[in-house]
Amino acid sequence: MDYLNVGKIVNTQGLQGEMRVLSVTDFAEERFKKGSKLALFDKQDQFVMDVEIASHRKVKNFDIVKFRGMYHINDIEKYRDHSLKVATEDLSDLDEGEFYYHEIIGLEVYEHDVLLGTIKEILQPGANDVWVVKRKGKRDLLLPYIPPVVLKVDVAKKRVDVEIPEGLDDEN
Repeated sequence: MDYLNVGKIVNTQGLQGEMRVLSVTDFAEERFKKGSKLALFDKQDQFVMDVEIASHRKVKNFDIVKFRGMYHINDIEKYRDHSLKVATEDLSDLDEGEFYYHEIIGLEVYEHDVLLGTIKEILQPGANDVWVVKRKGKRDLLLPYIPPVVLKVDVAKKRVDVEIPEGLDDEN
């Protein structure tokens, strides 16, 4: 079974079995909602067990979660620095024009059929995502994921077509 990373347990929260999770998913509300099933992986990325979310809330930059059946700090302290993952078979279908990060990272970026580079990372600075394009012999290109810039995304062909507005790429 394949899994995708959705968060890392960075600390405990109080004495009632809650954990601070640093989320790495666009869908935190869905992934950490009560009743969601996730997999727990240790520091060496080895599967530990399946867990079910008993509760979830947001505090500052963290998702605070509690696992079903683990209601005391002594039950969960050992899971610090463990990862939470979702099975790929549990991913829900997305609307037209929406993508999971793992589908975008690794796609080749073209402008007018000229290869610019490959998407290596996705940043979330605010209003829209920014795709980081690794280029040969040049600095990384930061592409905002907005309609005038990203023209077409074809996951099956591993290709993204873009139109770079003047001033966005200072190395041309």
